Amino acid sequence: MSAFDFPLPSGGHLHARIDGPEGAPWVVFSNSVMTDLSVWDAQIPTLATRYRILRYDQRGHGRASVPDGPMTFAQYGADLVALLDHLHITDCSFVGLSMGVPTGLAAHAQSPARFTRFVAVDGICRSAPARVAFWTERRDTALGAGMTAIAAQTVKNWLPGTGPNDPMVKRLYDMIAATKAEGFAAATHALQSYDLSDVVPTLTCPVLGLTGTLDGAMPQIVPAQLSAAPNARFATIPDAGHIPNFQAPEAFNAALLAFLDDTTPDKETP
Repeated sequence: MSAFDFPLPSGGHLHARIDGPEGAPWVVFSNSVMTDLSVWDAQIPTLATRYRILRYDQRGHGRASVPDGPMTFAQYGADLVALLDHLHITDCSFVGLSMGVPTGLAAHAQSPARFTRFVAVDGICRSAPARVAFWTERRDTALGAGMTAIAAQTVKNWLPGTGPNDPMVKRLYDMIAATKAEGFAAATHALQSYDLSDVVPTLTCPVLGLTGTLDGAMPQIVPAQLSAAPNARFATIPDAGHIPNFQAPEAFNAALLAFLDDTTPDKETP
């Protein structure tokens, strides 16, 4: 419906897009590391008939500006809150994918009354100690050899069971390869060591944890980390890996719509 760049109060800008009818309830999507707002394309035809959809590129991704240095989730969360302020969005259902989950938790910590529902897709509230070494290696590889060195392995890991000639493989590869190495590097600093577990018990709105069944241990880790939310429920998407909304959109859309239909949009108290 409309795409725009939003100047951030702290400098730089986000790129965002709005779809769906004016006056409809807001659903806000936040992308994973190495993807842009187009990772949600398959959700739009299904949801935009009933909801007002906001998608945006997290800083350093897609058409958003690249930060000057390392990022934290407090900063990513502040970016989201600033965008919601700009659009006068006072309440919304939030859907975060992977890195989008801690971004949403950080935004919730800053402005809890806005969140009427919280959906965590293959994302968690606390990183494991071993992730420091992992993300340091990924950062060094990206800055030294470029994002194409990251893209091939990531596509294989994120789209298990998908043949090499499947069109979604090229789409994801191109999306990752187009991510600026400096933007990815900034995100790795946030991802390598974060703990937002104290936010989870404050999620008094309905919460859904969604995971792809083929995403390693995530179907077990997500409930373990998010079950402290008072109104949490959990579901899995069969035959999907780390980005089930992209790999299995029909099943993902059905699960998301069932959750939205089954929960009331009562706002939290701040």
